[in-house]
Formats: sequence, C-alpha cells, structure tokens
Amino acid sequence: MNDEQRIDDHQPPTTNHQLTYSIITFGCRVNQADSLVIEGDLRARGGVDVPAEQAELLVVNTCSVTANADQAARQTIRRIVRNNPSVKVVVTGCYATRRPDEIAALPNVVRVISNNEKDDLVRRAGTVLWTHQTTADRDGDGPCGETLAPGVAGRTAMTLRVQTGCDQVCSYCIIPTTRGASRSKPLTAVLADVSRAVAAGYKEIAITGVHLGSYGRDLPDPSSLVELVGALAVWPDDVLFRISSLEPMDCTPEIVELVASSTRLAPHFHLPLQHGSDDMLRVMRRPYTAAYFRDLVELIRSRMPHASIGSDLIVGFPGETDAHFDEMRAVVDRLPLTHLHVFPYSDRPGTDASALDPKVDGGLTRERGRQLRVIGSEMSRRFRESQVGSVRRALVVDDGWSAVTDNYLKLRLDLQHARNEWIAIPVS
Repeated sequence: MNDEQRIDDHQPPTTNHQLTYSIITFGCRVNQADSLVIEGDLRARGGVDVPAEQAELLVVNTCSVTANADQAARQTIRRIVRNNPSVKVVVTGCYATRRPDEIAALPNVVRVISNNEKDDLVRRAGTVLWTHQTTADRDGDGPCGETLAPGVAGRTAMTLRVQTGCDQVCSYCIIPTTRGASRSKPLTAVLADVSRAVAAGYKEIAITGVHLGSYGRDLPDPSSLVELVGALAVWPDDVLFRISSLEPMDCTPEIVELVASSTRLAPHFHLPLQHGSDDMLRVMRRPYTAAYFRDLVELIRSRMPHASIGSDLIVGFPGETDAHFDEMRAVVDRLPLTHLHVFPYSDRPGTDASALDPKVDGGLTRERGRQLRVIGSEMSRRFRESQVGSVRRALVVDDGWSAVTDNYLKLRLDLQHARNEWIAIPVS
C-alpha cells in the first residue's frame, strides 16, 4: 500500500466541511478527459467547484507540447496564488511529468503527480486535501469517482479517454516520454463507461486517446479501433460519438466507411498532417506522404461531402527552407479541409529534433504561420458557406443560445433552448 493516507472509497468524510476546488486544464482532449475523472473523484468526496481565486485546492493539469504551454502553466499558477495566497496547488500532466522539479518550485505547490499516477490523483494528494480525516481515511479505503452530469463545470458533451501513451516516436514530440507506452482500456470497460455516461444524460461523447489509432493493440485480448468504432456505430441509445484526433495512417477505409454509414458517428475528422513537404515529413518521422494524406481527405470528402475535416500543421521545423514551406502552402491550399490548427515549432529537450540544425528564425516562423492561418480562415469560411441551406442535427450547448452540429459548426440560435437538447437547425 502507498504510504500516503487514502480517502474512504465508499462514503464521504464525516465532516461538515466541504473542500472547495478548481481545476484548470491545458492542452489536448485527453487532458480534458483526465480532468473530468479528477473532478468526479473530488465530487464523490464532497468537493465543491468554485472559482480558482476562492478555492482551497487548485488542480492544474498541464501540457508540454510547446515552451508556450509550459510558460502558460507557470504564469497561471503564480497569478492565482497571488490572488489566493492560501490555496494548495496540485499539479499533474505532461509538464509536471517532464519537469517535476520546476513545478515543485512554484509557489504553493504541495504535490506533483505524474501522468502515470494521474487517475489516482485525489487519493495520492489526499493527505493535503482533507484537513479532517475519518477512520476509513486512515485505514486506506477510498471512493470511486462519479460520472458527472451534463452541464457540470460547463461541459455539455463528455470526453472519454480510451487509451493513453504513444509508441509512435515522432522526432519533435515529447509525449511518448511524458505519457509512456501505449495503454488501452479493455473494450468491455470502455463500453461500460459509455453506458454510464448515457445513463447520466450525455447525448454526445468524444472518444479520445493520445494515439487513438493504436487502441487495443496492447491488450492481452487484442482489440482494435475498428472494433471499438464498430460497436459505437450500432449503439442502441440516441447518442452521438465523435472520434477524436486520428493519425492519418490510422484512419483506415474501414473507419471512414463506419462513420459514413452510421448516424451514431459524427461526420467529423481531425487528421494531423503536420507538414506538406515529404522531405520534412521524413525528418519528422511521420509515416506517410503528402499524397497519401491528400488521397485520404479526398476519400472522406467523396463519401461525406458535408464532413468537417481539420488538421494540424507545424511551421518553422529545423531545416525548413522557403522551398519546403512553399510546398506545404501549395499542398494545403488544394486540400478540401475545413479548418487548420497552426503551431510554431518548439524545441523540446530530449527529442531528436532539438538537436537538428539549422533553426528557423522566429520572425520567419511567425510569418509562415500567419500565411497558413489565412488559408485556414478561408477554408472555414468556404465550408460554412457550403453548408448554408442544409438542415443539421445539433446539440444545444453553453447558455442555450448556441448549438454544435454533427459536422462541428457552432451556430447561434434565434430562440433559447434547453441545454443538452437535440435540435434540427438550418445553417445560415
């Protein structure tokens, strides 16, 4: 047993005091899903969500994909502690895993929890979270978290993590180091999680993972993403599943066909290209070509003309010449995508790319990023215009004046509706 005291697994602490907490999440959908689990654990123990400036506990779930992500976490912790000097800070996530000593040196940080221990964060941090402990706390039992209802902490849709870790070692990426090897949740457990989410009232669930396409390969009884998506495609309840970011080589024709043929699966894809030059893709260790990516996007577009297809791009990768960038810009400009996320390259110590030369000037990187964002904005405009006049199924979100369509358009409503309600809405 861990030498840290545990919290009662079966009943909340027998005290009138309710711990107030706030959770701040940086980065990807996997982190969002992780934070949802942490929040369920805190609420199962009687915790109450409040603004960060009023909380006794601040949980910061960090990202470390870029230096800016690291800096944002540090700045956020310092700012909140200035405004709330008595707050206890527990930090987890990729930055906390990569640089625990840096995190521990920040003000008011009382625990640094690695990604491998994140699912157990509340128990591991229990000795600093609860000032009043029951006999059960001291004896080492601890509660399981609850499935939060839609709308709690501002979330209408649920993000469900089915896999973590990554065995695909891209030259620029620190995530295999901070998340470890690929680890999947058994299919029966995933489907049980989906059943609980549906029973709690969720009508939309995003299925996510660090390397989602590798789902099931590591299990003693091997499974696959195709098997998982196939089970979701025939789910009996009225719920919509979004398949989160997929590496291009993992978005197989079988996956495309399942999405195209099922009303349970959202016509929404996120496929990170990262670069349009095959030379750069090889140095990045991305196992596909620009032509492969183009053929994949055109397959999706031919089967689902209405589908949303987004992508990620990196600018300023070491050795990226004007010719490489021009090649990327030309490739991207011809792709029938709907939106782009553009990232400036950021050196991550410990990755092979950090040792590559020559580095690209920061000003040039910013200009290249600006040009790609202009292309991305035009893509989004064209896609939205192409959908005008169609009627899409949409889920009401936020304050009831907005809805998100199955193909990922966010629309403003003329009349307020109940949050988490399905509506049919004309795109205008």
